[in-house]
Amino acid sequence: MMKKNGFILLAFILLSGILAACSDGNSSNTEASGDSGGSGSSAEKVIKLGSVNNEQHTLFKGYEKFKEIVEEKTDGNITVEIYPNGQLGDDRAMIEGLQFGTLEAVGVSTSMLANWAPPMLAYDLPFAFPDADTAYQVLDGPYGEKVGKLLEDEGLVFLAYFENGFRQLTNNTREVSSVEDIEGLKIRVMQTPVHIETWSTLGASPTPMAYTELFTAMQQGVIDGQENPYGNTAMDRFYEVQEYMTVTNHVYNPMGLVISKTFFDGLTEEEQQIVLDAADEAGEHQRQLNQEEDQNYKQMIIDGGTKITELTPEAQAEFVETVQGVYDEFADEIGQEYLDEFLAEVENAQ
Repeated sequence: MMKKNGFILLAFILLSGILAACSDGNSSNTEASGDSGGSGSSAEKVIKLGSVNNEQHTLFKGYEKFKEIVEEKTDGNITVEIYPNGQLGDDRAMIEGLQFGTLEAVGVSTSMLANWAPPMLAYDLPFAFPDADTAYQVLDGPYGEKVGKLLEDEGLVFLAYFENGFRQLTNNTREVSSVEDIEGLKIRVMQTPVHIETWSTLGASPTPMAYTELFTAMQQGVIDGQENPYGNTAMDRFYEVQEYMTVTNHVYNPMGLVISKTFFDGLTEEEQQIVLDAADEAGEHQRQLNQEEDQNYKQMIIDGGTKITELTPEAQAEFVETVQGVYDEFADEIGQEYLDEFLAEVENAQ
């Protein structure tokens, strides 16, 4: 009897040891796959990245660079899927998708992001940036970083500034070579207040409209024209339905690469840094590429049959003078302190 009890006791001890070992193993696995900042996570994560631009645009190529770096640096633990051409909706719908957790990332104009971070409206002020180099210094400086962080309160994490470039006016009614020529033109603008006020001040009839609806609206004569950088006008073939372009350079248009805060917070610290670094590198790559391609885009528009008009210095000065009141109009919405800081950085950058 004593011998039998000894066997039972020994079996109990062995079984307890096995169970303890299994428990320790499960605990170790849990720590390795957690969000502690280590590199032990092996669970694959997917970033769906939406854009209204097409596959030939330099913005798409910038997103491809982002994808390449992220997937390489994470050994494929994070994959990036790019959805161009507004497949996932217009800009506003995609930004809201980030907030609702139905989409991970979007490449979108800062003009739209200003609906969630009003100091970004400063970028839309007419003729604020005299050239791209000045814009880069402000965007990559204290102001650009400061206003990007405002989006975190809205469930968004700002990753990097890409660019769409300087915006130009097109229309299918008449050649525009002065402010007077704009009077009464029905111009599609982004759904942002500064753009609406700017074109209203210039004498146009501004019509807010989603980018995905723009080509059809011009084709059907619902609107007379629109304003976009060379790249958008060329890549989306607006020259097929627009007879005239005027080189106004009225707004430099930054683009923001933004990611869902919920998704970003779920990454390890190492993965977060990879995503941030990849966005910075891809943004610099895209900007350079866009500058190189700008003249090619312009030639595509000419070859497509659109007549391009360059403003005289006197006409350009008239445009600038006409819209100065827009700065005062939006000082409160941007925030006077933010506006002063922005204008000071622009001046210093020059």
